[in-house]
Amino acid sequence: MVLPRPERLVWDLDWNLLRTFVVIAEVKGITRAAERLNLKQPSVSNALRRLEDRVGRRLVERDATRFELTEVGRLLYEQSVEVFGTISQLPLLMRGISDDVTGHVMIATASHVVSPLFDQALSEFHSNYPHASITISVAASTEVAKQVRDRRASFGICLVSQRDPALEYAMVYREFFGFFCGPQHRLYGQTGLTLTDLRGEPSVSFQTDHISDALRPVALLRSEARLNADVVGVSSSLEEVRRMIVA
Repeated sequence: MVLPRPERLVWDLDWNLLRTFVVIAEVKGITRAAERLNLKQPSVSNALRRLEDRVGRRLVERDATRFELTEVGRLLYEQSVEVFGTISQLPLLMRGISDDVTGHVMIATASHVVSPLFDQALSEFHSNYPHASITISVAASTEVAKQVRDRRASFGICLVSQRDPALEYAMVYREFFGFFCGPQHRLYGQTGLTLTDLRGEPSVSFQTDHISDALRPVALLRSEARLNADVVGVSSSLEEVRRMIVA
């Protein structure tokens, strides 16, 4: 039996080409993808060309200064991520079914989440399902959301400024931010300061402190205070940001 082309694609497609394409799309370049995959650049370029030949459509528009996915490329990337996310769950799904609840829960969180509700949920989960295991990974808020969207995490706890329509959200707690300085700073210990006193001061912050990112309100406040535009240090870890402030 000769299958129609759409069905034949599923059976004939080299899934390694999809994996390579996902990396190309995520790092936005052939050279960076080759470095990520530990392959030669011509091998990655050839993989992209073979995939485009196989699907019969152009997936990437690029030149010396521009790299972007075509509409078909974006669709293929989104579907590929979904496929690989589903496949990553297979080891859990294939474990034997027993009377006890087993399995593994992947949780992604932003740095230094302080939430009694989360702590209580973890305690109750372990009490109710002692044979299930948990992994908690720490990442920037945008990466947390991406892990949940890509099904690499069961759920995430992070800062949110704009909601992704593909995800469901629930308020867990509110985070409050302020400006701080270490004991060696000229403003340390002073009271009655205003934003004007901070004009031109160098600063450190979180990686998501951008107008288009999770810490948009902080970025706007930093702009209002007219701090030095060049942030001298960034980290996704609260403890490392604190270390730079004290230093």
